[in-house]
Amino acid sequence: MTSFDETRYFSPLAPGASALPPKVSLVGAGPGDPDLLTVKALRLLQQAQLVVYDKLVSREVLALVPAQADRIYVGKQSGLHTLRQEEIIALLVRLARSGRSVVRLKGGDPYVFGRGGEEAQALAAAGIAFEVVPGITSAQGMAAATGIPLTHRDHATQVTLVTGHLRDEAGERGLELDWSCLARPHQTLVVYMGVATLPHVCAQLERHGLAADTPAAVVENATLPTQRTVTGTLRTLPTLARAHAIRAPALIVIGGVVALHAELAAQMLR
Repeated sequence: MTSFDETRYFSPLAPGASALPPKVSLVGAGPGDPDLLTVKALRLLQQAQLVVYDKLVSREVLALVPAQADRIYVGKQSGLHTLRQEEIIALLVRLARSGRSVVRLKGGDPYVFGRGGEEAQALAAAGIAFEVVPGITSAQGMAAATGIPLTHRDHATQVTLVTGHLRDEAGERGLELDWSCLARPHQTLVVYMGVATLPHVCAQLERHGLAADTPAAVVENATLPTQRTVTGTLRTLPTLARAHAIRAPALIVIGGVVALHAELAAQMLR
C-alpha cells in the first residue's frame, strides 16, 4: 500500500483543492528522455499540483514536476504492486472528486500497454472529465535511439507490438499470443515486458516457422544514458541477453530491420 496520508488529499481543505469540475490528465511520459516529451505534456507537468506516477516514469521526467507539487507513486513491477489496478482507478476517481487537478503520468503512451484505456473507461463511467496526452511509445523511442527502423521497404511492411508478460491480479495466465501470425516474415515484432519470457518467445516463434537466423535484438533502458543494445538472432538472443545480464525495462525486437543497427548506429548523433 502507499504511504501517503489520505487526509491530506481528501479533506475539504486539501492543498490544491478547488471548486472547479474534477479533471484527470492521462499523460504519456515517453520512453524516458525528457527531450522526447510533447509540448503539452511538459506544460501539464510544469503546472501540476498533484502527480500520480508509474515505475517506468524516468527520474529525468519527474524532475520537471514542481518541487511543491504532491506526488503519489503507484508503480507496479513483477511480483510487487504498490496498488492493484482497481485500487489505482479508485484512487484517481477519489482524487478528482476531492477537487484536485490530477496528472496521471505513465511511461510511454497511456494507450499502448499502459492501461490508460481501463482508467479512461472508469473515469468516463464516474462522470469525470479527462484528457489523454499521447507520448512516444517505447518502441518508437527505441527505434530512433538504436538505428533500428520499425519499417523499411526492404525488410518490413508492417509492425506488430505485443506484450510478453500477461498477468491478471490473481496470478500468471501465460502468453496467449497468435504465434503463427507473429512468426510471419517481412514484419517487425516488438515485444514489451518480455525479458523474463524471452527464451519462450524465441522458441515459439522458431517453432511456428520463423527462421532461426532472423536478426533479433534486446534494448535495455531505451533513450536513457544507460541504454544498452544486444543484437543476435532468434536462436542466439536468449543466451546473449543472459550473458549481458539484461534487465527490465527492455524491449525485444525481431525482424530484418535489426540488421540495420550496425550500419546506422555508427553514424548516429548522441
